[in-house]
Amino acid sequence: MIEPGIHQGFILAAYLLAAVVLIGMVVWIVLDGRSQRARLAELEARGVRRRSAGKAGS
Repeated sequence: MIEPGIHQGFILAAYLLAAVVLIGMVVWIVLDGRSQRARLAELEARGVRRRSAGKAGS
């Protein structure tokens, strides 16, 4: 087995920081996706459509 060495604390801290950042980004993306879907549903309820929806031939 590999011995921990003097840098074990720094390595563990780096892995933990990377994990926290990745988890934070995933949470942010999920929450932003929910927000965007809610905004899109609101626009669709008001009758707003995409500008490109009317250009079927172009």
